[in-house]
Amino acid sequence: MITASDFRNGVTFEMEGNVFQIVEFLHVKPGKGAAFVRTKLKNVMTGAVIEKTFRPTEKFEQARIEKKNMEYSYNDGDLYYFMDPETFDMIPIGKDQVGDSLKFVKENMVCMILSYKGNVFGIEPPTFVELAIAETEPGFAGNTATGATKPATLETGAVIQVPLFVDGSDIIRVDTRTGEYMERV
Repeated sequence: MITASDFRNGVTFEMEGNVFQIVEFLHVKPGKGAAFVRTKLKNVMTGAVIEKTFRPTEKFEQARIEKKNMEYSYNDGDLYYFMDPETFDMIPIGKDQVGDSLKFVKENMVCMILSYKGNVFGIEPPTFVELAIAETEPGFAGNTATGATKPATLETGAVIQVPLFVDGSDIIRVDTRTGEYMERV
């Protein structure tokens, strides 16, 4: 059990049948009246963010989020298959749980699978990935002082903005959290 006075960023707990993670918290001790804890919570299953105030003595069951590195193998329709590197079991994950998290992931990349009581609710790709440019307009000299960019389609099908000097034969590093071009490799 965890009390509201123990809340810290990143703590996960169960409330009203859902699992929440604390994004922000503030312990408030007004001059008059009882103290309280103001929080911003993220529902880890749906991704919805809410704000809620608690009394410091309220108790909640702490939720244990399981994180496991698994290798992305392939997709078949609406199912994405991940291999457990220890047991070599193939685990299918539905398209609704994957969402947009695999747009920078290609086959055989290791991702972090997040689950709660055996139910997968999220996938975290590697922070930085190296991908080849599949298609982009040819670069041209002269217009580099403005920091101009152009769209480029990556080998995974994702489209990002890259500098004008990047061409179709380059391999680039991409930040998967923001979807931004980092550098040529």
